[in-house]
Amino acid sequence: MEFYYYTLLVGIVSVLYAVFAAYATLKKEEGNKKMQEIASAIKSGASAYLNRQLKTIAVFAIILAILFLFLPNGLQITIAFLTGAIASYLTAYLGMNVAVRANVRTAKSAEKGTSEAFKTAIIGGSVTGFAAVGFGLIGISLLLAYLTISKVELLIGFGFGASLISLFARVGGGIYTKAADVGADLVGKTELNLPEDDPRNPAVIADNVGDNVGDCAGMSADVFESYAVTLVAALLIAYGVSSALVNFAYPLYVAAIGIVSSLLSLLFIKVKNENATRALYKGIGSSVIIAAILDFIMTNYLSLPLSYFYAVLSGLVLAILIFWITDYYTGNVSKPVIKVAEAAKGGGGTDVIMGLATGLRTTWFPVLAIVAAIFVSYESAGLYGIGIAAVGMLSLTATILTIDSFGPITDNAGGIAEMSGLDERIRKVTDKLDAIGNTTKATTKGFAIGGAALSATALFVAFAQAVGLTSIDALNPMVTIGIFIGALMPFVFSSFLMEAVGKAANLMVEEVRRQVKTIKGLLQGKAKPDYAKAVDIATVNALKALVVPELIAILTPIIVGIVLGKQALGGLLVGMIPASFMLALFMANSGAAMDNAKKYIEAGNFGGKGSDAHKAAVVGDTVGDPLKDTAGPALNSMIKVVSTISILLAPVFIAYTIL
Repeated sequence: MEFYYYTLLVGIVSVLYAVFAAYATLKKEEGNKKMQEIASAIKSGASAYLNRQLKTIAVFAIILAILFLFLPNGLQITIAFLTGAIASYLTAYLGMNVAVRANVRTAKSAEKGTSEAFKTAIIGGSVTGFAAVGFGLIGISLLLAYLTISKVELLIGFGFGASLISLFARVGGGIYTKAADVGADLVGKTELNLPEDDPRNPAVIADNVGDNVGDCAGMSADVFESYAVTLVAALLIAYGVSSALVNFAYPLYVAAIGIVSSLLSLLFIKVKNENATRALYKGIGSSVIIAAILDFIMTNYLSLPLSYFYAVLSGLVLAILIFWITDYYTGNVSKPVIKVAEAAKGGGGTDVIMGLATGLRTTWFPVLAIVAAIFVSYESAGLYGIGIAAVGMLSLTATILTIDSFGPITDNAGGIAEMSGLDERIRKVTDKLDAIGNTTKATTKGFAIGGAALSATALFVAFAQAVGLTSIDALNPMVTIGIFIGALMPFVFSSFLMEAVGKAANLMVEEVRRQVKTIKGLLQGKAKPDYAKAVDIATVNALKALVVPELIAILTPIIVGIVLGKQALGGLLVGMIPASFMLALFMANSGAAMDNAKKYIEAGNFGGKGSDAHKAAVVGDTVGDPLKDTAGPALNSMIKVVSTISILLAPVFIAYTIL
């Protein structure tokens, strides 16, 4: 039996578990009528956004699919492209649809204590995690059966399909969630002194919807993309450096072992003595240890050099290091976060300055960790080692997405508990899980950024093989031009996203103020806000703002490749990857530090809620929100869209160059 049938079987098992987890989640109680009404509004808003987003995606996908038909092997590339796009969208859609149902069930489970609520949120979150890796492994295995190994280079169509959906989901979801969040905070907290998730705030449902379309659907598409393109890059490198079938199969086996280790790690994600944070990190740690043991056994069983295992191990260790570093700088009671909170006593300006300083400093250790992983993997197994190191890191995707989806589920559960007026005891449980979820969202973003950087490095190696580059000459003016353009890209790309959030948030602020003035009895709780209007504002403006960033990511490498040639395009990738990696780290960690500084003050420190320090921290959080949830994470997708389309159109760049 061909090796990819084994990985196909593991992928099917992963999807079957996701279906089982969805069933187990939906069997749980939904709570009272008020809770169900709020959950229904969140669910409707999230579904409406994704359905409207699908129409925009479909236009791009159809145009690109038609254009790909004109390439050599165009029909097969188009099939691979559509397979990747569909698998990515299914992952985002399935995960989000379970998350928006798990939130109310988590709030209801909180009546039985932290352990039961935690369990509900984890099972609900695991649907996204295991659906992502399952669809990814199934898609690649089926395409290998269809294309055969001799046409493995056509798999890049699958990676590009995943990248395209990820860019839409990350950009659109990020703009949506932060427009709603910033609008809700600026008026609700600073002007009206309303608590978070207060039902009198017209933007509160849009805010909760945003948690799902941004942090759940967006993140799942993002990490699915990294998983898919990393596997494709490793297979391309393997095919380029060795004719041995076992070397080609090895990355897929590592990915399959990652699914097995993630399934086993669920046994360790249990709350004991009310310490939910420890349970989550035990899950991550156990998945790494189990994966390392099984990878070692598998490498020996296949009679492969142990150096291959060392390369994979460097990727696994990198995952743990990125988690630890991000948690140190952004954890809700970490020293850097407390420094940012203390700076808020001086006002919004000092809070933002300290938050940005923290974000800048967070870049140095992850860069050293990435550099070390690249060095170890290359010394162990050459260019092939870089590819399998990236697969090793991304093999933990199921566990990472499970923990990430835990965040929006518990966030929404806290909102539902607040809006439906549940008992204070229940809200303490949901608030505690929400605080933990906020930290895990930051650490999983760190993982996603690190994974994007390592997978982009593997993609760069695959690009060099595809266009026949053995070196990049920095003294070549075309290469230098490409490097500058590549380093420029993340800054211009991010500027459009930040601007989009600012414009949409302004409209949201105006709408909230309008409703407060015109709806009599709103602040007294005697009248209901028009939640649907706020949801519509966030939806329309997020979708409008998608087009320009998408075009920047797709057209820039095409223009550079055709006009300046493959050397310049290689320089573009050289400049873009490190610049995007460090800018993404800076933005994501700055925002996370300012967010948790606000929460630290809200816990009763430095004056607590309503104090001047708190108002200053809200301003800092407002600045940080689009950094950590829109622009920063979206760079992951931009890196991989640029890299995959560069490989996909390599034959064009070789054959046609203007200069």
